[in-house]
Amino acid sequence: MADVEKLRQNRIGMMFVMDAPSGTGKTTVLRAVLKDDPNLKFSVSATTRAPREGEKNGVDYYFLSNEEYDKLKEENAFYEYVDSTYGPRYGTLKSEVDASLQAGKDVVFDIDYMGLRQLKKNAGDKIVSVLLLPPSVSEVKQRLIDRGTDLMETIEKRMSVINDKLSRYAEFDYVLINDNLEQTIENVKTIIASERLKRVRYQGMTDFVDELISEKD
Repeated sequence: MADVEKLRQNRIGMMFVMDAPSGTGKTTVLRAVLKDDPNLKFSVSATTRAPREGEKNGVDYYFLSNEEYDKLKEENAFYEYVDSTYGPRYGTLKSEVDASLQAGKDVVFDIDYMGLRQLKKNAGDKIVSVLLLPPSVSEVKQRLIDRGTDLMETIEKRMSVINDKLSRYAEFDYVLINDNLEQTIENVKTIIASERLKRVRYQGMTDFVDELISEKD
């Protein structure tokens, strides 16, 4: 008899990417989704910057020296990375992500379209991507102003690059307009639930089907 529970336990996790222009509500949506789903894990990046007060290695970031980072880069150990000549460098460790995926956990990434391109190149059909859009550009600016955390100069800089981000919408699997926060959160949960049911997520599907066929004989 085919083992249904074994099939479910052998599900390979997915890599879930969400991007959005500043002020669109991405952080709020991600926090809500992560809070309600114990099978989701937020990706912990590696960085060459020094830990800030209260930050813990392996929890907030994997803190690396430049030498360690270079060695990992040479070994092709990153799914995606951001190099900088003048500042800290960042990367997503394959080992950290793959351990979660093989355990059936889904890993959430907060990266932009450049990082998404690298992930697609290196991870293929493991990737599920969502772009969150605002109902209007003027509303984004007002949200940033109301937030009260940035100077107007910073807000203007954020607004100057919004069209570039919006123009990349076709690179994403799903595009959601966040005109209702609660509905957006539910839509993201629905996307995740649907993607988990895809055939490619189940590495034991062929064996399971073969067992079903053999039962007929």
